[in-house]
Amino acid sequence: MATNRTTSRAGTTSRALRCLESKKNLAGSACGVAGVALALTGAAGAYWPLVVAGLYGAGALVAPPERPAPPPPAGLTEQLNGVREQFGRLREYLAAVELPEPAGRRLAELVELYAALLDPGWVADVLAGEPELVHALSRAIEVDVPECVDTFNRTRWWTRLTPGGESPERHLERQLELLHEEAERVAADLRETEARRQQTHTAYLEERGRS
Repeated sequence: MATNRTTSRAGTTSRALRCLESKKNLAGSACGVAGVALALTGAAGAYWPLVVAGLYGAGALVAPPERPAPPPPAGLTEQLNGVREQFGRLREYLAAVELPEPAGRRLAELVELYAALLDPGWVADVLAGEPELVHALSRAIEVDVPECVDTFNRTRWWTRLTPGGESPERHLERQLELLHEEAERVAADLRETEARRQQTHTAYLEERGRS
């Protein structure tokens, strides 16, 4: 009970402070002070309390409304969690899709690489500190892979009606190959980040040893 009362008093105090610090209260108070000045000079007459109250109300009305603070930008860890959710939806989508070989094998390798990069652990911790790499994975998982599979299925359907032209399978294999190369570059960048970290620590220990 004591804790509840303390919390309630703290909340009431916080609301009171916000009210006192609001733009409307500050503007109204400034106008009210002007009304007090008029009363002291005798310009407000016997009705000076009404003049002060009226000026306070007028100041509060003309003051700009309070605007709520915009939400803080999502942190990189939250963005990475969002990419994991996208990846989960992608896996569900791909589970219902059948692709010919070798495209199916290439897609499986790509999904396995994404899973290794996004699996919670030290690799994902390093990835969370690289916003450009997080964006690259998000774009590939949310847009590129579904687009590759969807356009392949659509194009293959038309090819069956009107044979000829370029093979949809060849385009799909090439698209997946390019995405796999991009994912490998992400992994290489993360490896380079860790290598630089190791080198920096070695230099620090060497410098500490000399001192």
